[in-house]
Amino acid sequence: MIQENLSAVEEKIKNACKRANRNPDDVTLIAVSKTKPIEMIEEAIACGKREFGENKAQEMKEKCDALPKDIKWHFIGHLQTNKVKYVVGRACLIHSVDSFHLAEAIEAESAKKDVISHILVEVNVAQEESKFGLKTEETLALIEKIATLPHIHIDGLMTIAPFVTNPEENRAVFRKLRELSVDIAAKNIDNVSMNVLSMGMTNDYEVAVEEGATYVRVGTGIFGERDYSKQK
Repeated sequence: MIQENLSAVEEKIKNACKRANRNPDDVTLIAVSKTKPIEMIEEAIACGKREFGENKAQEMKEKCDALPKDIKWHFIGHLQTNKVKYVVGRACLIHSVDSFHLAEAIEAESAKKDVISHILVEVNVAQEESKFGLKTEETLALIEKIATLPHIHIDGLMTIAPFVTNPEENRAVFRKLRELSVDIAAKNIDNVSMNVLSMGMTNDYEVAVEEGATYVRVGTGIFGERDYSKQK
C-alpha cells in the first residue's frame, strides 16, 4: 500500500510541477509519519523515502534514535520550549517557530550542542483561531529579531492552510505566503534565506506546488488514516 501511495503522490507532484512550469526536483515530499509505527516508516524507507515529518518531540526522538542515521527528520508540530532538547540536533528543519521565546530556547540548546538549527517561521496566513503562527504583518519583525541569534538559520516560511473540501479555496493562502517570502527575501537580511516554502498537505498539496511550495507534508495520502486512539 505505502509504495503505491508514494508513487501516486509523487506522480501528482510531477504533474502539478508540469502545470506550473516548475522542476519537480525543486519540490520535496515529506512523509508525515506522526502516530505511525516504526514498521510503516521502515516500509517507506525501503521504497526510497528519506524525509519524514513528526509533530511530537518525544515521538520524533524515539523514532530518530531507532532508525538509520541518514533519515532526515522534519519537526512540523507546535514545539514547546521544554521539549526543544529532543528536537535540536535531530531535526534537519524545524518548521514551526512562531515566537522569539521559542527561538531563544532553540538558540540556547543549539549553542549547548554546538549545532546550527535550521528553522522556518510559521505564518497563520488564514488567521484561523485554532492554529498557531504569526499574522503576515508580524512576520518580518520576528524574522529580523531571530536573525540576530548565531546558532539559528532561517530557511523560509511555513503555513498550515484551512482544511477545505475544495483545494482551490486555499490557492490564495499559498500565494500570499509565497508573496510574503519574496518580500522578505528582497530585504537581504543576514542569516535569512527564503529558499523554503513549506505548505500543502494531503488534501491540497497539488495546489500548493502550483503556487511555489518547496516542501509538501503528506501523511494520510501515504500512510492512510491515523488511529489517534493508539496514542499514549
